[in-house]
Amino acid sequence: MRVRDYCERILASGALADKLAAPPPDSPLDDTEPGPALHVEAPARDASLTLVEGASPLPRPGALAEPAARAACLARFAHHELMAVELFAWALLRWPEAPAGLRAGWLRILRDEQRHCALYLERLRAHGSDLHGHPSSGYFWKQSGAIAAAEDGISAFLAGMGLTLEQANLDFTLTYRDGFRAGGDEESARVCQQVHDDEIGHVRFAREWLLRLAPEGTADADAYQRAVPFPLSPARAKGRRFDVESRRQAGLSEELIERVRGARSSQQGAREGGEA
Repeated sequence: MRVRDYCERILASGALADKLAAPPPDSPLDDTEPGPALHVEAPARDASLTLVEGASPLPRPGALAEPAARAACLARFAHHELMAVELFAWALLRWPEAPAGLRAGWLRILRDEQRHCALYLERLRAHGSDLHGHPSSGYFWKQSGAIAAAEDGISAFLAGMGLTLEQANLDFTLTYRDGFRAGGDEESARVCQQVHDDEIGHVRFAREWLLRLAPEGTADADAYQRAVPFPLSPARAKGRRFDVESRRQAGLSEELIERVRGARSSQQGAREGGEA
């Protein structure tokens, strides 16, 4: 199977199982001929997973002793991972000219996002619920238009997805890890920690490639500021809890860390953030 075929299946099928299915273990994906650019406006979704406008606020971490609050959070996090799966497939189809190393990294991250989604869904089932019983906000997909319209779409995707939405998830995963733990759900806390640990690598990968594609000598803070597509911004690259150490582990410069820390937050940015 070609990478192109695999990504087309993820976006063209409305079935959750198809979007999360791994490639056949005995047949590595071939990306030697990515084919022409394919522009996908929106993913196919079964009726029960239709994207909707807006989203209700996430339950506060202190509310996670309640099973219903846990389920609401797990469903939101699982759906954000599902959108991330789709968006990495979207990027692989949209930019076949991207360097081979970048495309290989995007494919690895896509597989991580599938695994994360499956982990959250497993915890959701343990709470007697599933993804179909919760509204699916299209917040991540709403950013695809601005990314696609950017002069340098590849850099805009790296800045928007990796250095904004995934950077914010460095904070959200720790906040809700502690909330699940305090609420007595250690298994869900462990999933949040696992996603957090992987997210550090995703942010590092986005930074490294953003700098490779920028003019030589460009600082990461400047490269990010130039590439991040409105309405995404440094203010949306964080949660209320700001974790410096994980950003340092991801290789972000102190200048970029402080630029994000000091950016003015908005209510939407704090609520929707980047739980990817």
